[in-house]
Amino acid sequence: MEKENVITHTYDLLRYLVPQLVKFPRHQKFVLADRIQNLLTDILQQLVKSYFARPEIKKPILQQVNLDLEVLRYLVRLAKDLHCLDLRRYEYVQEKINNIGAQVGAWIKSLP
Repeated sequence: MEKENVITHTYDLLRYLVPQLVKFPRHQKFVLADRIQNLLTDILQQLVKSYFARPEIKKPILQQVNLDLEVLRYLVRLAKDLHCLDLRRYEYVQEKINNIGAQVGAWIKSLP
């Protein structure tokens, strides 16, 4: 089921990113790294909430997820530009975020 798949992909991205965020320089660990981790955790929570929500509340939750994913894209880009993430990890994370975004978009389109 696609809805479970996007939740799993978000969980997997969080599982990948947490050890990377721990490696951020001290001056970014408690600002940028925490913000990225909290935002991605919030996205995961919203996806689970939407999965179990009544049909009429799913769409607004998923639209908020889309907005949060866009903010996450910029925060990860900032992490790369500040040399907290190398280019290879940045590209991997952005690819995963884009994949999650596409799945969320498909989920929204499937709703009445």
